[in-house]
Amino acid sequence: MAEPLKAMYNEKFLLGFGMKVQAVYSPFNIEGFVAEAMDGTWNELELKARMRRITVTLGKYLPASYEEALAVMFKLDEACTGFPYLFFPDFVEVFGQAEEHWALSMEALERFTQRSSAEFAVRPFLLREPERMMQQMQSWAKHPNEHVRRLASEGCRPRLPWGQSLPMFKLDPAPVLPVLEQLKADPSLYVRKSVANNLNDIAKDHPALVLDTARRWKGVGPHTDWIVRHACRSLIRKGYPEVMALFGYAEPADDASLTTFASLAVEPLALSIGESCELRYELHIEEGEPVRIRIEYGIDFIKAGGRTSRKAFLLSDKTVPGGAQLTGKRTHRWADLTTRRHYPGEHRIALLVNGREAAFVMMKLEAADR
Repeated sequence: MAEPLKAMYNEKFLLGFGMKVQAVYSPFNIEGFVAEAMDGTWNELELKARMRRITVTLGKYLPASYEEALAVMFKLDEACTGFPYLFFPDFVEVFGQAEEHWALSMEALERFTQRSSAEFAVRPFLLREPERMMQQMQSWAKHPNEHVRRLASEGCRPRLPWGQSLPMFKLDPAPVLPVLEQLKADPSLYVRKSVANNLNDIAKDHPALVLDTARRWKGVGPHTDWIVRHACRSLIRKGYPEVMALFGYAEPADDASLTTFASLAVEPLALSIGESCELRYELHIEEGEPVRIRIEYGIDFIKAGGRTSRKAFLLSDKTVPGGAQLTGKRTHRWADLTTRRHYPGEHRIALLVNGREAAFVMMKLEAADR
């Protein structure tokens, strides 16, 4: 089994970091820092809690003055790059939110994000002063460094995974759009992915707004077209007719279907959590001109309270000639994930063609043997 990500924060890492600090700030007590960070509760802490523990403990062993503490961190941040050093921007979040520290904290976030990422640390600033912070985001969107430009988009995503949600932007994403407009043709794929993910977040609450944006942006250029397509992925999965039409997916005529035959088989029809099943499908496409089709299977997962929630999984997305006969298979594993737990019961599995259900089958999921 793979080692959990939190294991990267261990005694060896903290000792090595402590030595880096002491090299630029001789009073730093390495042994005291490590011992206090890794107290008796350390093993119980998950990833973000360990990161915060390091942040808070570091604040005790650096100079008490925020300005002086950052001066130390500015001397060693170039040697502290990558995901493990997210506690650098976290330090700004914890200790730098006072009004008198605003300018210095913005400088620090801009600097630290180029070594790791400040996408989580900016969010408390946004929640407290959204207008002021979005002006900062617009400034960062023009920065020559791609990591800073990405922060402008990633930091204001309404639904950033692992990050605090931004309810004001879920309700009204209008302040976010000027930042995304500046970045819609960014030369960096790293930035474009963030813009697309931000729009995909917005689409979950405001699909019409994202559709209007997609229509305006489509055709601006290849970079922007990539963003548009990726930004609309959730709307495509849900089969919104206007979105499907925008990307050239065939629509059935009134009272007709794109297929003349559709079947879905699952083997076995009963299995336990943690096991796998094989899905096989067959489709016969209506005669006529070539059509673009997106084939998915959707599972109505049973939730803890007994409700169901559908998740779609892509099987194929391509243009096929009229009259084509398509077959395929896929193995689906019913193992618990950090993002999805499975619960026993009858699960409905549907074969979807351009967002519309073409066939379905029921299978029974049982509790894992203990």
